[in-house]
Amino acid sequence: MKKEKVLVTSALPYANGPIHLGHLSGAYLPADIYVRYKRLNGDDIVYVCGSDEHGVPITISADKEGVKPKEIIDRYHEQNKEAFYKFGMSFDIYSRTSLPIHHETAKEFFLSYHKQGILNEQKSQQFFDEKANMFLPDRYVEGTCPKCGYEEARSDECEKCGSLYDPSELVNPKSKISGQTPVLKETSHWFFPLGKYQERLEDYIKEMNLKYSWKENVLQYCKGWFTDRLKDRAVTRDLDWGVKVPLDNADGKVLYVWFEAVLGYISATKELSMQQNNPELWKKYWLDENTKYIAFIGKDNVVFHTIIFPAMLMAWNDASNEKFVLPQNVPANEFLNFEGKKFSKSRGWGIDVIDFISKYPADPLRYTLAANLPEAKDTDFYWKEFQARNNSELADIFGNFVNRTFTFALKHFDGKVPERKNLKEIDNEMISLLKTYPEKVGNLLERFKIKEAVFEMMNLARAGNKYFNDSEPWKLIKSDKDSAGTAINVCLNTIFTLAEIFHPVIPMSSEKIFKMLNSKSVDWTDAGLENIKPGHSLNQPEILFTKIDDKEIENEINKLPAEISSEPVDEITYDEFKKIDLKVAKITSAEKVEKSDKLLKLQVSIGNKKRQIVAGIAKSYEPELLINKKVIIVANLKPAKLFGIESQGMILAVEDADGKLNVLEAGVKVKEGTKVQ
Repeated sequence: MKKEKVLVTSALPYANGPIHLGHLSGAYLPADIYVRYKRLNGDDIVYVCGSDEHGVPITISADKEGVKPKEIIDRYHEQNKEAFYKFGMSFDIYSRTSLPIHHETAKEFFLSYHKQGILNEQKSQQFFDEKANMFLPDRYVEGTCPKCGYEEARSDECEKCGSLYDPSELVNPKSKISGQTPVLKETSHWFFPLGKYQERLEDYIKEMNLKYSWKENVLQYCKGWFTDRLKDRAVTRDLDWGVKVPLDNADGKVLYVWFEAVLGYISATKELSMQQNNPELWKKYWLDENTKYIAFIGKDNVVFHTIIFPAMLMAWNDASNEKFVLPQNVPANEFLNFEGKKFSKSRGWGIDVIDFISKYPADPLRYTLAANLPEAKDTDFYWKEFQARNNSELADIFGNFVNRTFTFALKHFDGKVPERKNLKEIDNEMISLLKTYPEKVGNLLERFKIKEAVFEMMNLARAGNKYFNDSEPWKLIKSDKDSAGTAINVCLNTIFTLAEIFHPVIPMSSEKIFKMLNSKSVDWTDAGLENIKPGHSLNQPEILFTKIDDKEIENEINKLPAEISSEPVDEITYDEFKKIDLKVAKITSAEKVEKSDKLLKLQVSIGNKKRQIVAGIAKSYEPELLINKKVIIVANLKPAKLFGIESQGMILAVEDADGKLNVLEAGVKVKEGTKVQ
């Protein structure tokens, strides 16, 4: 495989609170797994992250505690840096946006745009909290959306329906700082003409998707923004804390954190260059068109990394000989919830990384999160699942295979690797299987299918256990020591392969295995070969994974708040429900949608009417198994296009505990076209 030059960034976490497990599943663990894999693959890679340390949330946290903002950012920067380190994150640098090098970089970009005449100064009406004596950012104004009626909308954007609107349109606005009704007050700011770049951005995303298959959730977020048309966006704000606007007539104004924070990736790489006494090193990654730039984020940051940051780089590139690379892919994850509900610091719902790592090793947590990443939809962390993953998979499958192999080798072969002799079909099959695994797992990681890759990793451990059982070396040692030796040789090399392919996910455990094998990792592509040769001396084994007792888990669950309200569900009236036309439909044909791994194109019959429906059930059903099923559909849903194919309805389905979708079926005697009451 051709070696690549890769730049990887993870969203800069806000330095006003501790990192929790939900953060890890979004932007950090997936990136670290990918980075560790690429390093093992021999690629030239740099991984950049750091603390986002400006903006109103920092000042509010400081005001609540009666301290300066710097005290807040220093505390949480160091705490989160330590949490990441103990969790096993392998950043090349973990920087911070309060450093002079970041301020200089952000000002350089602003002044470049200003000099080019890209920015335009506008007067606007913004919410002002008279009691707090400050202008309010959108996240600190809450009211009712003028479009859909959602009662927790921000000042200019509704999180529920995605609508953008003028702040003056927000219904019943309230300041989240004082609880008072804010007033609209005129202020002057500089704006970036985001709409000017819409067509270029659409072309850029279309090209990247065609080449590199962007995730469907990311494409849908972008589509929503483009449908509403991009608008000018303020790059300055009225605040004391932040990067000062470098103009004479801008007292009391700083660069908006959305504008300068993404530039932290560039300033952090510059800082890394200085640390390595190579001031030009950062250009090797940011200014080389051959660089593969991957931006790992959570879904709440999609717009900044697929639209805003690329537009900023396009604007710079238009007027400079220095051409920055744009993200080749932005594999955003959805949200991880905790025990069925969203993480909530105010309600004490969740657990911070630093607290978790103080009780349990990092690797079982990394494995559990990786096996359940919210890659396409929100998922949940459950204490009992963590216990099951640790005990049943890591300990009973993987750890047991390693332990029984080493114990046998030490007892019967003096701690040395035996030769391969008299190979049988069972041996050759296992050897052949090992050779396929680096490419199989590598291909999945290259496509950011980390959950699937982890599943395959554990499948190899299962195969190793099965091979050990089927070979029966405990019997062969009595009658055919050579064949027993062959089995142990193959098992030890299987363990080596497991240590290599698991390394991105559970690096500390893999390093323990390499120490036990008295060996080191190799190039990823060679991981499935005979890397532990006959006669090689092994070290003493150690327990890789300690089982977690039921009482420990019950104790953790009992610590959770006894009363925790569920997320509010909008109620609808009976008249509203009556508008939904549910009918029985018979599926007459089904086929997979090209370039999609989850969509099926269905033709259905509703009495004497025909409909075409695109349904996201391809991972749960083979097309031919759906023919003639009588299902329940929403028959009056407004048509929509998915992958360019019009869908004229929606099939109802439920998800089981294993994540499989099961379509709701009507009884065989129910006629198609029947209305569901």
